Amino acid sequence: MSTLRLEAVSRWYGNVVAVNDVTFDVGPGITGLLGPNGAGKTTLLHMMAGFLAPNAGTVRLDETPTWRHPDLYRSIGFVPEREAVYGFLTCRQFVHATARLHDVADPAAAASRAIAMVDLADAADRAIGGYSKGMRQRAKVAAALVHDPTVLILDEPFNGMDPRQRLHMMDLLRRMAAEGRTILFSSHILEEVERLSDRVLVVVAGRLAAAGDFRRIRRLMTDRPHSFTIRSTDDRALARELLVTPEIEAVELHDGVLTVRTGDYGALTRAVAPAAQRARASLLELRPTDESLESVFSYLVRR
Repeated sequence: MSTLRLEAVSRWYGNVVAVNDVTFDVGPGITGLLGPNGAGKTTLLHMMAGFLAPNAGTVRLDETPTWRHPDLYRSIGFVPEREAVYGFLTCRQFVHATARLHDVADPAAAASRAIAMVDLADAADRAIGGYSKGMRQRAKVAAALVHDPTVLILDEPFNGMDPRQRLHMMDLLRRMAAEGRTILFSSHILEEVERLSDRVLVVVAGRLAAAGDFRRIRRLMTDRPHSFTIRSTDDRALARELLVTPEIEAVELHDGVLTVRTGDYGALTRAVAPAAQRARASLLELRPTDESLESVFSYLVRR
């Protein structure tokens, strides 16, 4: 099992600061990297993959700096967002060449195995230039997997994939994470990150804005009220009881839907059951309506 560690990392291009004093760890499991365009995500990924030097701070895989230690490339698989593959090569030729560069013992067998993992065996001997964008993405993933790395870094890996291909790729990444690999991927599609990630990193303007489970991050946002939907056997009576609860900021009953807002997540969950008891109502559902990754991301980007 491997861990990527960034300590006080900065990277700038002339007068433009792309990454500003960022510190975090990425361990086994799946971590999603989020941020608006120009936030520094791709720069971070290139530094972690060892293709770019930090101007300040250190980027390490376990205890070894990723920059200028090419032996680490055998432990890292990297899928860049930008495409730089000769279109005349077949997928098999491309992945086989990558296996040879990594000095894999049996490059032909390794290439066939990696191509099968991304479900491209039927098209493996066609030129990549004739592939769809989603197929080209999968060919890049196969090349990143061919040497069986312990760390996988992917920049927008789902670009161009159809729904079936996305589900297949998500399942593949979950299986690899279950085997103890460290997987970090960036995506601009919040639903993908929410469904796939154990943990998220949110980068805004080159700085780390938040890290961890996005639900826990949402609950720490004490200056933004939490919204809940409640269903019970007597919503009107329950609404009356909740209105007199000090921790409740607002109660709305509209079209048969009871919505409650509070600044204290824990206080609401503690108050609902006693209120239902006083109202002589049975609780059927208590569901947060804004505890989503989209809610967290919007808050962090706009504040």
